[in-house]
Amino acid sequence: MKFTSILFLVGVLFCLNACATKSSKTTKAKAVQTIENFTAEKQLVNFPSLDGLQISADYFEISDDKPLIVLCHQANWSRGEYQEIIPKLVTLGYNCLAIDQRSGKEVNGVANETAKLAKEKNKGTQYWDAEQDVVAAVRHASKKSKEVILWGSSYSSSLVLKVAQDEEAVQKVLSFSPGEYFGDFLNLKASINKLDKPVFITCSKDEIEKTQLIVDAIPSQSKLFFKPGTKGNHGSRALWERFDDNGDYWEAVKRFLNK
Repeated sequence: MKFTSILFLVGVLFCLNACATKSSKTTKAKAVQTIENFTAEKQLVNFPSLDGLQISADYFEISDDKPLIVLCHQANWSRGEYQEIIPKLVTLGYNCLAIDQRSGKEVNGVANETAKLAKEKNKGTQYWDAEQDVVAAVRHASKKSKEVILWGSSYSSSLVLKVAQDEEAVQKVLSFSPGEYFGDFLNLKASINKLDKPVFITCSKDEIEKTQLIVDAIPSQSKLFFKPGTKGNHGSRALWERFDDNGDYWEAVKRFLNK
């Protein structure tokens, strides 16, 4: 009797272990599949700006037949602005190229290599000096993808609007907190009065009134101006998870990209 009971118990334990093992393998397989579908290997790349200065950038490629988003950072920062934004864009099916412009410094522990080099070579590092870096990035991206999407933050969000108008390769443009940041050097509103491509613009709540003037200057019939109902944030950091209202911005971005 005792022997029979022991055999029965061993059989039950064997079945439970087999089921657990099978379940574990299935879960692991699904996890690997998810990772394979939604990640891209980061590559540090360099390419010349219009004046020959080497631009540093992080490149993430899912597939060469996917759209490529060129990401430009805000003042005093670097490509590190997009550390937690890029994985989500990759998940949505986009290749990404996050560049260091020559006007910037560091953020999220990522130093701006282009700005360092520009200073070493006595190149201009004002906001307007970085326009050539954005143009060069678009032209570099156009060699890798048939669909180039341009994205800017703060001062670069103004530059991307102008570059999107001037560069045929840009098919869509996203601008986070654009403004008249260039003094007498450049009047943004006058520089984008022929922009007829799909445009996404957003800002923080206290920037809405000034941003509306820029939106009104764009003749495109395909404009999405997301006005946050919450305080919001300046620039692309509005999408960072540390801010409670990042989800509202993300939904607006997805809505635009899916058009």
